[in-house]
Amino acid sequence: MGRYRPLWYNDRMNKLLKEVIEHAENWPREDQEELAEYAREIEARRTGIYTMSDGERSAVLKGLAEADRGEFVSDELIAEADKRLEG
Repeated sequence: MGRYRPLWYNDRMNKLLKEVIEHAENWPREDQEELAEYAREIEARRTGIYTMSDGERSAVLKGLAEADRGEFVSDELIAEADKRLEG
């Protein structure tokens, strides 16, 4: 008897995934990042843990630093945005 494999394991799918990854190595960086984002979203859905991308982490740190400096969007700007959303 061969080694145990989980019921969800599928040789064909495993091969397909490997082929996609091999092809993706030649894709433009933006497309590779998009594929990685999809994979992060799937992993987050499966595990309940989301791992931020470097870009997301940088944006969060920038926002926190702005908040620490007291740099917030004005109430007037928020009101303008609300009016546009209300149509």
